Amino acid sequence: MTQQPVSLPAKLINGGVAGMVGVTCVFPIDLAKTRLQNQRTSHQVYRNMMDCLIKTVRSEGYFGMYRGAAVNLTLVTPEKAIKLAANDFFRHHLSRGEHKLSVFKEMLAGCGAGMCQVIITTPMEMLKIQLQDAGRLVAQRNVAVVSAVKLGGGRAVLSCAYSMGPPAPVRRASAVHITQELLRTHGIQGLYKGLGATLMRDIPFSVVYFPLFAHLNALGKPSDEGSAPFYWSFAAGCMAGCMAAVAVSPCDVVKTRLQSLSKSTNEETYSGVMDCIRKIVRKEGPTALLKGAGCRALVIAPLFGIAQVVYFIGVGEFLLGQAPFNLCTP
Repeated sequence: MTQQPVSLPAKLINGGVAGMVGVTCVFPIDLAKTRLQNQRTSHQVYRNMMDCLIKTVRSEGYFGMYRGAAVNLTLVTPEKAIKLAANDFFRHHLSRGEHKLSVFKEMLAGCGAGMCQVIITTPMEMLKIQLQDAGRLVAQRNVAVVSAVKLGGGRAVLSCAYSMGPPAPVRRASAVHITQELLRTHGIQGLYKGLGATLMRDIPFSVVYFPLFAHLNALGKPSDEGSAPFYWSFAAGCMAGCMAAVAVSPCDVVKTRLQSLSKSTNEETYSGVMDCIRKIVRKEGPTALLKGAGCRALVIAPLFGIAQVVYFIGVGEFLLGQAPFNLCTP
């Protein structure tokens, strides 16, 4: 792969198709991840991923699980295209005629890909999080917890006050409205809030993912010159994506908290990455940095498995008439 010329248009098509297919398949799990990461330990609305999805369907309907999907489907094409094409581009230029890249150069190529993708990733995640988290804020308002009300005898009573009447509806803010409001109040910087945290997540992810995938995928090749079958690329993409996602999960929690503009009552605000980490650890414990790690692994594993299948069977090359589908080992 590193010795062949890189067809950038084909790689862009491959990345875009892969992103759209993958997002459509795993978006409900991604929504559960965002809501679990944003809820505080003292105000838990959802116990786990399944509880979150069930409550979301009951209160917002089936399509409530796809809140914010339009933003992802619109921007995931350039985002995934940039990520995969940039990694391929850097690998090609770092090879310099070498038959096989060193691990360091593979990590360097992944680092370059991670830095390039944040141009699209940061505003995409910023808008997606606002739409995904709206239902959690409404659910949290509908069931308010009144804690430790002291009575005359010194006893503390914990009681729950449930809102009377029908639940408050989920506010239907659109991505366009949120974008306009951010641009009006903060300028272009508003769309790039949490850029540092996004870099802190995406660069290590790419550094881990791409070299790991390359080595796992190489195990399925019948020869040094051959290519792995599509099912092996899928499995390698899933495994590498899962491991990389769990490794950077604390960074993803910090990024999600920083990019959430709407806060419920008593939810703290953060001035930056280090302030966010300190407050999470102090108030919720170190394990809070792993909130949604299982959901994130379930999102990233099939997402990158699908991406690598589309990428390596050459959908873009096929559409451009450069090559036929390559579904099996030559």
